[in-house]
Amino acid sequence: MNKAATYTATLSLLFCCIFFAPQVSCAQTRGKVQVLKDPLIDTLIARRPYLNKTIASGSDVGSSGFRLQIYFGSSRQAAYDAQSKFTNEFPEIPTYVSYVEPNFKVQVGDFRTRLEAQKLQSELNGMFSSFFIIPTKINPPKPDNAE
Repeated sequence: MNKAATYTATLSLLFCCIFFAPQVSCAQTRGKVQVLKDPLIDTLIARRPYLNKTIASGSDVGSSGFRLQIYFGSSRQAAYDAQSKFTNEFPEIPTYVSYVEPNFKVQVGDFRTRLEAQKLQSELNGMFSSFFIIPTKINPPKPDNAE
């Protein structure tokens, strides 16, 4: 019986070493994790929406909307004359002059809806020989800061 007791004791010790020893040696303690990162990462995260947008050449980041094109032609002087004529009548509405070889374009306004652009179009009857509404990217209006 002595051999059987020794065999059982050895077997149970071996079982304990194989089963419980790895669990005890892999136990983890709680601690703090310190993250070290470059401050420029926060800057990139903040700029991510602007970096992911595809920007067409010559246009800024904006939203979809409409502008009224009041001039289209090859004369630079006529384009700037049309811009100044419009600015004298409507100084609060922004104007945009662009050049795509060989023509100049003068577009006015940043309208979110076609209805807003049509409202200005009805006011311009007789002021310009031809004008029409162009769907394009617009500069969204700046929020009013009420103080």
